[in-house]
Amino acid sequence: MQTANLSVVEVKAFVPAKDFERSMAFYQALGFTRASVDDGIAYFHHGHASFLLQDFHVREHAENFLMHLLVEDVEAWHAMAKTVAQQFEVRIGEPEDQPWAMRDFVLFDPSGVLWRIGQNLPKPV
Repeated sequence: MQTANLSVVEVKAFVPAKDFERSMAFYQALGFTRASVDDGIAYFHHGHASFLLQDFHVREHAENFLMHLLVEDVEAWHAMAKTVAQQFEVRIGEPEDQPWAMRDFVLFDPSGVLWRIGQNLPKPV
């Protein structure tokens, strides 16, 4: 009997966008590459991390949508994201050490989607 191949290749979230063009510009300013855009869906990636931006918006959905981006240098990401946040007039928090052994900060996109961008910290022994 042959075993079925249940390997997973990728999982991506569909991120809502109130103003599709503005959101695409925001994510490109954050350093994501827009690989394609077709029929109201834009594929973005940064290294191995990716998501689909959709030209779809329901305020309650967008304001309750959360993405997490794990990075190697949260301070470098915060410095860059702070400039982008000013440019797009969106909210950004300061990096903080979290009890779950992560240093992260929050960033809201132009549609109200919340991103937590952080790096792992050594776990206390």
